[in-house]
Order: sequence, then C-alpha cells, then structure tokens
Amino acid sequence: MSKKRFFTAIQSLMAVAAMATALSGTAYAAGEAWPKEITLGYQKYGPLIILKSTGELEKRLQEHGVTVNWAEFQFGPPMLEALNAGSLDFAITGETPPVAAQASKGSSIVYIANEPASPQGEGIVVKADSELKTVADLKGRKVAVAKGSNAHFFLIQALAKAGLTLDDISVAYLAPADARAALERGDVAAWSIWDYFYAAAEIQLGVRALTTGEGIVNNYAFYTSRRDFAEQYPALLDVVLDEVRKTDQWIKDNPAEASQKLATHVGIDAKILERALRRSNYGPEPLKPEVTAAQQTIADTLLAVKLLPNQIKVQDAVWQPQGK
Repeated sequence: MSKKRFFTAIQSLMAVAAMATALSGTAYAAGEAWPKEITLGYQKYGPLIILKSTGELEKRLQEHGVTVNWAEFQFGPPMLEALNAGSLDFAITGETPPVAAQASKGSSIVYIANEPASPQGEGIVVKADSELKTVADLKGRKVAVAKGSNAHFFLIQALAKAGLTLDDISVAYLAPADARAALERGDVAAWSIWDYFYAAAEIQLGVRALTTGEGIVNNYAFYTSRRDFAEQYPALLDVVLDEVRKTDQWIKDNPAEASQKLATHVGIDAKILERALRRSNYGPEPLKPEVTAAQQTIADTLLAVKLLPNQIKVQDAVWQPQGK
C-alpha cells in the first residue's frame, strides 16, 4: 500500500472514530428532556465524593428516570480527556485542566460553575531536613509536579515570583502518588501539590512548604461539562449543582464530621482530610468576569511557555444557559 493510500485510510478510520465518539455522547437520549444516565467524574476528595456517598443525587434524579454513574480519577487532566471523549458528562477539577482541555482539537468542554478561590490548598513542599528555604533555592533542583494540573501553573507562577522560570529547574512530571514517593526517596528536591495530597504530606511525612498559593494563584475548582450535554439538559445540571451546593454547605458547617464521613469512603486519615477541608472555600456559582479573566491569564501563561498548543479564548467555553 502506498503512503498516500495508507494515510487516506488512517484519516478515514479517524473520521469514523470521531463520529462514533460524538454520537455516543448525544444519540442515546436524543429528543428527551432528561437523559437515561449521567456519569460524573470525581477525585478522592471534595464535595462530589461526599455527594456520591449520600445517594441524594440518585434520589433527586430517580423521579426523572436518570441513572447516576460515578468515575474516579487521580487528577484532572485525564478526567477532562474522558469528558471531551464523551465518557463523562460532568466533572470537577482544578483551574489548569480546563484550559488544556479547551485547547485540544475538537474540544466541547464548557465551564458550568466554580468554587471560590482556595489558595492555601496548594503548596511547594520539601522534606523537613531540606537545606532549601525559599522558592529561589529551587534553581538547578529537580521538582515534581503533575503535568497540566493546577499545581503545574502554581509552580510556574511561584518560580516567576522568585525571578525564575521552568528552565531554571529540572521538572519531573509525575502523578501525585509517584511524586510523593520520589520526594521520600530523595529523587526530587521539592513537590508542587494540592490538597488532600498536600495535607497528607504535611501530617504523614512532616514536610514543610516553601510557599503556599497565597498571593500567587487563586486555586479555583471548576465544574465542567460538554456543550452538547449542557445545552440539551440544563435542568439536569441545575439539579446536580443544587445538590452540590447543599453538600458544600454541610461540609462548611461540619468540617470534622465531613472529614470522618469522607475518611470511611476513601481510607484516608480524617485528620488529613479535615486539614484540607478547612483550607477550602465552598459554594459553586456561575463564572464571574474576574474568574474568566483569571482563567485567561492561565491560558496565556501556558501558551507563552509552550505548554499550550494554541491560543484560546476562555470566554468561548463559559456556558450561558438560555433565559438566565
């Protein structure tokens, strides 16, 4: 087979695959006011996993014949890859993954709402006996971070505040569990990370923070969906966000009890979870102009350091429900 025919065949297969992915996200409920099911992506921490444990969302949606499915992810980027591919319908991540997801080819990601800023929920940590005292001391050192995560942007901004860039350090792109192990072994000098992993490292490893996100990043959490799903099922998303708000308020009012409840479901010490929960702020709301502007700053920053493939306009991905 000639190269030309080979590439033509590959392109045809890709087109068929793309069409199948698109249909899988919409055709199963075409023309219906409510879908037959919704799949929510969550991480082993935060309001969605507590909402999952209560069963309240299932109760609300049962009357509409909607089955609720849950999918756990270790961190944001792979979750939003699944969302873009149509495997998820709703997800919560930090502030950087939605920017990267929007920049991917054929993206249909839309922002539905955001939780308030929680800058103290991120830290660049080192072992207790490390000779490093400030972020500036990271020059020439190896630092672990999850690529494309909110902690990745935090690292960039913290370095910039210290007069450094990513080129001044050696970056080890590692998922949280691997990054923690690397720090323990001494394979990396520091780790840029978010809660609850941050709180766990403080309590279990005795790490100290060279800096938190305070004065450096916002550390918003975002609820996202796909545009086709959001436009077809706005009433469903209203129900989901209503249950999230109720869960958020309960966590805010009962952080110790919420930590105990969460601990029984994720197998993590309640003391760790309580520290993380107390560093978070709660109450999802539609994106305000200043939040959209902050996301645009992230997009522009990542583009400038060649971590984003193309320019994006964040406002294009902010969902605007009709009639609101």
